[in-house]
Amino acid sequence: MDNSELIAAVANRLFGASSIRTDGLESMANAALQRGIDAFMNKNYAKAVDEFKRSVGIGRNGAYAADAAQYMAMSYLQMDQPEEAVKAYQTALEIDRYRDDLRVKLGNLYFSQEKYEDARTQYAEAVRLNPSTVNRYSLGQAYIELGRYDDAEAQYAEIQRISPEQAGGYLGMGLTYSRNGNHEDALQQFDQAIARDPGLFDAYAQKGYTYADMGDMDNAQKMVDHLERVDQADTADTLSRYMYKVDPPKMLFGMSTSSFQFSMGKGTPLVALNSYLATAGASRTLTMTIQFDKNMDRASIENVANWQISRATGAGPGESYNFGLRIPSTEVGVKGIPEAVAWDEDNLTATVYFKIRQNSKANGTIDPAHIEFRFSGKDIYGLSMDPEADQFTGFKGVA
Repeated sequence: MDNSELIAAVANRLFGASSIRTDGLESMANAALQRGIDAFMNKNYAKAVDEFKRSVGIGRNGAYAADAAQYMAMSYLQMDQPEEAVKAYQTALEIDRYRDDLRVKLGNLYFSQEKYEDARTQYAEAVRLNPSTVNRYSLGQAYIELGRYDDAEAQYAEIQRISPEQAGGYLGMGLTYSRNGNHEDALQQFDQAIARDPGLFDAYAQKGYTYADMGDMDNAQKMVDHLERVDQADTADTLSRYMYKVDPPKMLFGMSTSSFQFSMGKGTPLVALNSYLATAGASRTLTMTIQFDKNMDRASIENVANWQISRATGAGPGESYNFGLRIPSTEVGVKGIPEAVAWDEDNLTATVYFKIRQNSKANGTIDPAHIEFRFSGKDIYGLSMDPEADQFTGFKGVA
């Protein structure tokens, strides 16, 4: 046997041995992968992670190594270890950097952590590898969160161009317009999405959010009602909570439990409000309790500087103090700022404490129905009062 024949014989033996060894490692890696899947299905996530690690370690160059790393990431997520899941997805991409689906899943994880630039990087690479409508939609979402609305519009316009029959491009465009404050155009896009997929409940919800942002709570409520009718109770509840959050706070009515008899009309003797006011120069603290429609910021509502008590100056018929007639000399005034305010968050009521003092002749009069109570503070979300429901008088009610 000459040298060339000897070299060939040795090479054949080595190749054969290497092939056997490779096949054996692949078999071991696949076995570990299957054990990991079984453990995952049985919710034994710690064991699943160990098996998936073993599978990756043994068969890193195998056909299923990237999948094993992906399953490892899924296990970490079940164990509430998102940072370890990120590392596992990164390992999967080191094994196979051309998997756009892994890019999207890693991007989704970054997105859930509000790491929008990292998410955008992964989505953009996924689009480069596979410019599918799904990948473009994800990239558009990242652009929205980054405030890059023009870039988001470009993605959704391309989806509409290549797949005009799909609802996704219109839903995404609507989301972009809504976040950019272009509410009317957003509603049109959501309607286009619904026309293509009447069962796209997210489009109805997004219409509701947009209406709420516009202050159109009636139409927002219609979206809530529709979602409830089609058995989307959780989505309807989430929308309702959002409406509650963004709706400016309002006064609803004055409570009859108030010691200040706000229904009494002009010329009411002070003694009619409280018998202790029968004495000249006597003073008495009265209360006005007002019902609000939502939870208010306690510090704001109990800050007396945010309240104003005054005689009504309404322009409508009978809305002015003393019905607009000359005010008699017996009329007493009310201090413009209350003594104190107490907030009851369980019942959403504010009780305003203010003092009234009898005149020196003990014949003081007042027009309780035209004493105005105005609040200019905020709710627990930092929203200012609805200007059409921030004051109360007994004559007109809330205005």
